[in-house]
Amino acid sequence: MRNILEVDNVEIRYDQAILAVRDITFTVPEDGFVSLIGANGSGKTTTLRAISRLLELDRGRLTRGAIRFDGKDIAPQSPHALVAAGIGQVLEGRRCFLPMTVEENLRTAAASLRLSRAETRAALEKAFTRFPQLADRRRTPAALLSGGEQQMLAIERALVREPRLLLLDEPTMGLAPQIAETILETVATLNRQHGVAVLIAEQNVALTLRFAHDAHVLENGAIRLSGTAADLLHHPEIWSTYLGLPTTAPAILQAIPA
Repeated sequence: MRNILEVDNVEIRYDQAILAVRDITFTVPEDGFVSLIGANGSGKTTTLRAISRLLELDRGRLTRGAIRFDGKDIAPQSPHALVAAGIGQVLEGRRCFLPMTVEENLRTAAASLRLSRAETRAALEKAFTRFPQLADRRRTPAALLSGGEQQMLAIERALVREPRLLLLDEPTMGLAPQIAETILETVATLNRQHGVAVLIAEQNVALTLRFAHDAHVLENGAIRLSGTAADLLHHPEIWSTYLGLPTTAPAILQAIPA
């Protein structure tokens, strides 16, 4: 299967001195759903910002290795060029235009692509179909939306561009469990039905491993564990470190009669 994203032996430093990420290597297939999991400061966000070429905004720099999107090195490309090439990113913190209504936020994203009226109308219809809550709030300023609704809007602003690879940074942070599940179910449907590749950075380990195909556990800027999401969900270290359960929990549960 062809890979849409290749992260090859990457090292990242801030202020030319602070080592944030080291020797990270992984791929995202064209129709893959890959999760980066780990605690705060493990390197998840830094990795995503390197892929979208936003590191320089925080005085970060890729000091070794290479990142390739669609077979091409991203180093010579600007963030704007990568968006045009098919990378959409939803940054941590949602980043909507708060004074604007839901519809105005979406129309602004469409205007940046110079979509026609018909194309803009179609993009809005898709957004409101995926998240009916936004259709009910289309005339509401983003500042008055709930946290979950703001996250839905942030995702739809990225999807207006119809990316081939969607980068999501902590999309469920601070959300009620039911809303968090709705958001990841929608992303998984987008991946499954429309072939949009997904790379998600998440601390909600149990939830993201339910939807991802493959996952990598980051710790202190390096990959500690890798595997299919199903395998990692039953890994003793995942249970003890991220779910707060004893390492024997998977074996105990498997021994319980159905």
